[in-house]
Amino acid sequence: MNRQEMMRKIEAVLDDAKAGVLATADADGRPHARWMTPVLLAEWPETLFAVTSPDFPKIMQLENNKQVEWLLQTRSLDQVINVRGGINVLDNPSLKAQVMEAIGKKLTVFWKVSGGKTDFVILETIIQEACWHAPVKGIKEIVPFGQEGAL
Repeated sequence: MNRQEMMRKIEAVLDDAKAGVLATADADGRPHARWMTPVLLAEWPETLFAVTSPDFPKIMQLENNKQVEWLLQTRSLDQVINVRGGINVLDNPSLKAQVMEAIGKKLTVFWKVSGGKTDFVILETIIQEACWHAPVKGIKEIVPFGQEGAL
């Protein structure tokens, strides 16, 4: 499988699941996982985007360690994808508008846990490697993306 085929699989899984789990590590190396709503944008291939509050603890975690892992799976669990990469925290108005247009309607829970605040930033995951599993079929494919990660 090549990069383009893997990106098509990631897109299909996201279309089915609408959510994924983002794992970060804190300054002590302890993992933290949380449900998020990632999206792919055609203008930025090999990149996952999500939104978060600039006040959430994950921002401090990402300042200490920009390496993350996403866990994506279909609702039927017949496909599971682990996406590893470097993450950047961005506050770009144009990108924020594009991401909001793509996933804004799916962020009901985010707005509730934000405590009514409307400020948000973009999490840009630059994919370094993706591993696709079809557990029932016993198939597993790993695709390196060859990027150096977050800037």
